[in-house]
Amino acid sequence: MHFIQTLAARWRSTKSMVCVGLDPEPTRLPAHLRESPDGLFEFCRAIVDATADLVCCFKPQIAHFAAQRAEDALERVIAHIHAAHPGVPVILDAKRGDIGSTAQHYATEAFDRYRADAVTLNPYLGRDSVQPFLDRADKGAILLCHTSNPGAADMQELTVRDGDGAERPLYQHIAAMIARDWNENGNCALVVGATWPEQLAQVRALVGDMPLLVPGVGAQGGDVAAVVRNGATPSGDGLIISSSRAILYASGDEQFAAAARTATQSLRAAINTFRDIRA
Repeated sequence: MHFIQTLAARWRSTKSMVCVGLDPEPTRLPAHLRESPDGLFEFCRAIVDATADLVCCFKPQIAHFAAQRAEDALERVIAHIHAAHPGVPVILDAKRGDIGSTAQHYATEAFDRYRADAVTLNPYLGRDSVQPFLDRADKGAILLCHTSNPGAADMQELTVRDGDGAERPLYQHIAAMIARDWNENGNCALVVGATWPEQLAQVRALVGDMPLLVPGVGAQGGDVAAVVRNGATPSGDGLIISSSRAILYASGDEQFAAAARTATQSLRAAINTFRDIRA
């Protein structure tokens, strides 16, 4: 099934726009897993199994595995999600973007090696740098637009001139261009940080019902009410609200998976409360 269709099905079936980010930090694993040679996989598998019925998707971050020489664990985590929780899409957070054959190899890595359903991408090298991802019509291409970090404004809010001579911030130009020109297969989404609610509203106005991946709630301090108010579509969905550390490390003991489930339930409930208020 097409990534966007699968995502929409999850929004409906779980009544959830929560995405759990799988960003395992070896030093923050429970003590009994820090000593295990397969601790990263065991930790992520437990988090997945405890939260799968509460989420619209999972988002493993590739660097957190690669830095530990644990790419095999990443492959097995994604394979476990597909096997044990079919219908839950996986976004590979890799922020790829390159040209020529390199871009094609990155697409093969994400979709054929890791079997991700979508991947995060950097659009700043231009359309040809992400075309191999756009061409995979059944997969999701989630492009950086206005990121959650404090330095996002350094470049993303620079004023640029469109082809028609109008001036606007770069992130708005990117949003409009992707929605208008790059989304021919209907498989694009954008990354807009929860820490920039005004910009989130402006992007939503530019791209219609396109899904928005929203990092930055939880540890980064993004406000859930503002995210829903500014980013949800008229039907009350359209968002992939990602939380990593606040869920993964809700507890540091052997009950970490149960604590992660409770944190996920709390975030889903908060989101749905504000969806109801908005309605």
